[in-house]
Amino acid sequence: MTYTFQVTFDSREPHTQADWWADTLGWQVEPSNEDFIRSMVDQGMATEDETTTHNGVLVWTAGAALKPPEPGAPRVLFQWVPEGKTVKNRVHLDIRIGDDDLDTVVARLASRGATELHRGNQGPSVWVTMTDPEGNEFCVG
Repeated sequence: MTYTFQVTFDSREPHTQADWWADTLGWQVEPSNEDFIRSMVDQGMATEDETTTHNGVLVWTAGAALKPPEPGAPRVLFQWVPEGKTVKNRVHLDIRIGDDDLDTVVARLASRGATELHRGNQGPSVWVTMTDPEGNEFCVG
């Protein structure tokens, strides 16, 4: 038997995080189905408190997801939690940038709210460990 998976990040601001990561990866935020959301509220299956408006669009407050660029690629979900991040991640993303210039990519991410933590290398592999705007670690290389 085989399984699929999605990568889920706890987040204080899931829609803002989804926007940041979509831009970082060159992916797209999954579109909201406003008619479906309104229908769920109208039928009493959800409440207005479970919705919000983000960038002028009605969305579920609970989270936002990124649409993978290729079928079968793992989906990335940002789900709302009440607490902020307090400890180091046990799992992180490694962003592979191909032939792009590492320092240019790191500078672009830093200008958008990422923080550089340290640089590393092993043999020919070179990477920079950073955090996203909510403090989640990731590596770029």
